[in-house]
Amino acid sequence: MTLWREQEVEIRKPPRFMPGERVRATRHIKNDGTYPGREIGENLVLKGDEGYVRDIGTFLQQFYIYAVEWIGRGTVVGMRAREMVSLENAGALRSAEITSAPSKGAAG
Repeated sequence: MTLWREQEVEIRKPPRFMPGERVRATRHIKNDGTYPGREIGENLVLKGDEGYVRDIGTFLQQFYIYAVEWIGRGTVVGMRAREMVSLENAGALRSAEITSAPSKGAAG
């Protein structure tokens, strides 16, 4: 007997990344058999690779799949949001954290 765990339906929210956005892979991505012309288990993307989101699709009416062009590899690979981070919004997030942090000299 298999227990069904309900997962969040990602497509109820706006996509996390937009076409043209620069991203970095946060993990190695291997071919699961869905990438033609490559062996199953072969690395398609390595952690730290940088690329650009080309398009956004959905899978099972539940998840966003981002078509990312990996510049150094010359490939386009479908990625989940959890497998990458934005390089464009990273600076904005850090500056927001810095400005919202209390200053060291503030009396409390």
